[in-house]
Amino acid sequence: MLDGMSGISVLIGVALLAPPAWGPATGPQWTSCGPDARQECTSVSVPVDYAHPGGPRIDLAVSRIRTARPGLRRGVLLLIPGGPGNPGLDLPSAEAAKLPKEVLDRYDLVGFDPRGVGASNPVSCGMAPDDVLPSHSIPWPGPGGDIAANVARARRMAEDCDRNGGPLLAHLSTRNEARDLDLVRRALGEPKISYWGTSYGTYVGAVYATLYPRRTDRVVLDSNDDPDPRRVARGWAANYAVGVVDRFPDFAAWAANHAAEYDLGGSPTQVRDTFQRLATRLDTDPLPALDGNALRQAMLGALYSDAGFPALASLMRAAITGGPLPLPPTLPQAVLQNVAAVVVGTICNDVGWPRDVSGYARAVAANRLAYPLTNGMPVNIFACAFRPGPAEPAVRVTARQTDGVLMVQNLRDPATPYSGALKMREALGDRARMVTVNSGGHGSYLGSGNACGDAAVTAYLAYGTRPARDVYCG
Repeated sequence: MLDGMSGISVLIGVALLAPPAWGPATGPQWTSCGPDARQECTSVSVPVDYAHPGGPRIDLAVSRIRTARPGLRRGVLLLIPGGPGNPGLDLPSAEAAKLPKEVLDRYDLVGFDPRGVGASNPVSCGMAPDDVLPSHSIPWPGPGGDIAANVARARRMAEDCDRNGGPLLAHLSTRNEARDLDLVRRALGEPKISYWGTSYGTYVGAVYATLYPRRTDRVVLDSNDDPDPRRVARGWAANYAVGVVDRFPDFAAWAANHAAEYDLGGSPTQVRDTFQRLATRLDTDPLPALDGNALRQAMLGALYSDAGFPALASLMRAAITGGPLPLPPTLPQAVLQNVAAVVVGTICNDVGWPRDVSGYARAVAANRLAYPLTNGMPVNIFACAFRPGPAEPAVRVTARQTDGVLMVQNLRDPATPYSGALKMREALGDRARMVTVNSGGHGSYLGSGNACGDAAVTAYLAYGTRPARDVYCG
């Protein structure tokens, strides 16, 4: 859904750095679960509200795949999912199939569903089914940049969450996810944790390292968000405009090279013009299952990986020729409702959003002109304009005593662009190193196909070998 929208900043009081007085008294009990036969699951109890640790609690669903080489074990490698709203319980099974043996030998892989997600007390706001469709819950403006429908939808979503969200929704935040992870660390009996955070998970990981600097071991932040504490998710959304500009040329070049098959243009410029003309036409003359915004949503998803290029080209060709439209993949309604509620809860609780509707309209008009591919969506209105403000300030990400952060970043990432990653690099200062990979798409380590970048991360996780300075992998 909003898998690239991440960032955060906060002052930490001494009380937050002290060992918490809550948490399980006995070790977790594990049972077999998941697609990999080696995966086990347990639960870890955490407070709903950390300001009242003696109050109601929820259980986080936690999983692991233990190392097959206990003699080489260094500790746990926590896999922090993106989002907000992405589950992570089966990440150990997924990543065990890809991670190099030298990493698997040294860590128990640990996954979890964040609070409010999946198997961890899932929240729902009971929104109208139409409002949780990806092409609607992300605020693509109407024809000509009209945001009236977006304003009405944002207001409805906020009201639905006020009415139906339940008590946990008010306590969904990146700060609380980081606090939860420290209780997971304690439950596992680990003095320190290593972790690999991807996309929004980079922000979670950076917040954890800021709140608990002495409890981190080897930290990998992959596909990095801008942690600006004044904007957080507003900044992540705005960065889609930049990310698509960075990434769309990869698709345009690919489509031009496949002009004989798709006939979208013989040059990247012609392919871009074809996309723009088609999206504009569909804004006012939509097909039964495809309007301009659904095409733009399909484009955004396709840019996450080169593997998505053929599907986008086929969709464009079918829309142009009147051929049968390929059906987009759909998720169960319960999943869409869960993700939408977690997004609203988290991004609204992390930072305050502007209330002035006219300001959003002006921003959309200017953004459409500057970044026509995304049509003003990145700066449009979200439900947060009609939600209560955050109970706590955003965390100001710093290095503090953390001295083991390795960032890895694709140069042309549509969701978490390179320019935003540089802001994370600046926030983490001299205690971090950054590996920049000359690849496109979202997700770098084991996802970009760049051997140099993969080798740098593997060497750090397995052997603690971190570059002496920032590295460029061409």
